[in-house]
Amino acid sequence: MESDKRLDHTVGPAAADAASVAISPAADGLGRDETIDRRFHALTSRTRRDIVALVWERELPAGSIAAEFDLSAATISEHLSVLREAGLVAMTRAGTSRRYRAVPQAFTGLHPALEAPTKWLPADDIPERELVEVETRPMVVASVTLPVGPEQTFAAFTDEALYSRWLEVPVRLREGQFAATMEWGTEIRGRYEVLAPPHLIAIAWDFDDENVPVPGRAMKGYIRVSPDPAGSRVTIHQLVDSPEQAQFMEAAWGVVLGRLRTNLAAVLQSDATSRPRAPRSKRSE
Repeated sequence: MESDKRLDHTVGPAAADAASVAISPAADGLGRDETIDRRFHALTSRTRRDIVALVWERELPAGSIAAEFDLSAATISEHLSVLREAGLVAMTRAGTSRRYRAVPQAFTGLHPALEAPTKWLPADDIPERELVEVETRPMVVASVTLPVGPEQTFAAFTDEALYSRWLEVPVRLREGQFAATMEWGTEIRGRYEVLAPPHLIAIAWDFDDENVPVPGRAMKGYIRVSPDPAGSRVTIHQLVDSPEQAQFMEAAWGVVLGRLRTNLAAVLQSDATSRPRAPRSKRSE
């Protein structure tokens, strides 16, 4: 195997101990310490890190992986063997083909011990920074795991009829424009700014009670769909401007993702037309 340059920093005992606290179960019946050592060793290689990145969210045959590197197929095969022995990638057979995919849970706790100590230290002497407006804003993150694949989950947000059925209120999608009315009278309006099926939707949206929201203050949000052993996982990243907005968005996306989790699988298995929820007051008091 060709020699990869090792990292400029070393993994100290304290860092290794911190990583081992949350480390995933040992691979191939190895002891915990040996599993950790193998994973640290496997990830000192630049090439192996790049291989893992290639197969982090998709399954690829060895030939497709080798095609991304200026290395021999035999060398790539050796790298894959090291990653497999460390439990960092899994291999499945499809006929005569071997396909590889990362095992994300195996990386739990590894990053603090393997990242360079200067990672979060900005470079100095970069005057270009003065040309840019930069701000830090809070964000609400909500997520849910679904028993259906990413393609079906993505369609749940882009197919008008399907969206209406699982959300249980009428939804209208027209040329990227989105509209819905919740059963308590909240009017939602927005647009899909980016559609990258089946993994990402960027949205700009607003709402108001009892009336259509006044244009001009749309909020930015991102719907990310990723593969999951159970099917798929939806993660929302919603930008907010205040604690009040954050509290509301936690509840709002909780409703949306809760209904998605509760209804989508059943809706996909049935052709029956579901009735919208009956109108009700927003607050019980």
